[in-house]
Amino acid sequence: MTARTIVITGASDGIGASAARTFSKQGEQVVVVGRSAEKTQRIAAEIGADHFIADFAELAQVRQLAAQLKEKYPRIDVLANNAGGIMGKRELTVDGHEKTFQVNHLAQFLLTTELMDVLTASNATVINTSSAANGFGKLDLFDLDSAQSYSTNRAYGTGKLANILFTSELHRRFGAEGISTAAFHPGVVATNFAAESTSPMRHAYKTILNRFLLSPEQGADTLVWLATATPGQDWISGAYYAKRALAKANKQAYDAELARELWERSAAMVAQELDKLDPRG
Repeated sequence: MTARTIVITGASDGIGASAARTFSKQGEQVVVVGRSAEKTQRIAAEIGADHFIADFAELAQVRQLAAQLKEKYPRIDVLANNAGGIMGKRELTVDGHEKTFQVNHLAQFLLTTELMDVLTASNATVINTSSAANGFGKLDLFDLDSAQSYSTNRAYGTGKLANILFTSELHRRFGAEGISTAAFHPGVVATNFAAESTSPMRHAYKTILNRFLLSPEQGADTLVWLATATPGQDWISGAYYAKRALAKANKQAYDAELARELWERSAAMVAQELDKLDPRG
């Protein structure tokens, strides 16, 4: 069988790097995407994979990444939107958006929609790394950048809730065109994804509690399963999973109208970045 092309963001460390190693061992063509040039290059060299560098805190870099991927890969079988993390105090990106929301949701939304022609033509699977933290998220369509109310943990939870809403709406809009998609909770994994955070959660990743966390390999298990099992047969497109099983999410995650509205508002938010590049709008 011809090797599939699997693009993984946030693949320079943690579950992304673990999944990249697994897919490489399975003979797939893996494309490693990360923010750190040094770490991304190291993983890519280890497994003999192509790699790209992009900081999702800057949407122009996400657009450039999408253009590079489209130019090099006429077919993308799996897109794993795995980049993300818990941030610190409220901070705006160069694009004017709250950093947690942009890195965890807007950048994934932009990358996926920019690649949509290739993804639909490839009958691709899009896998979005969410978290059980979606349970303490609260999505306010009129305050997506948390200007009115902000807390580190809630912002992260809201970003992870947005991942699930994006997944369901992606299925609704493009399922009939060949896209299969799922969001998943990897478990509480021993990685450094909370390194920049001021959240109390960060202590679990740096102390003796670390020994009770899942390994990156364990955390990557559901991602690997979703990418290798058969959608529509082994799992349901548009749904949210944990430990290879359907999982319960925040009640907002099941609001179809909210999912549609989030899609429209996300599209408008990423379009603002294009307006800055083209003063004619």
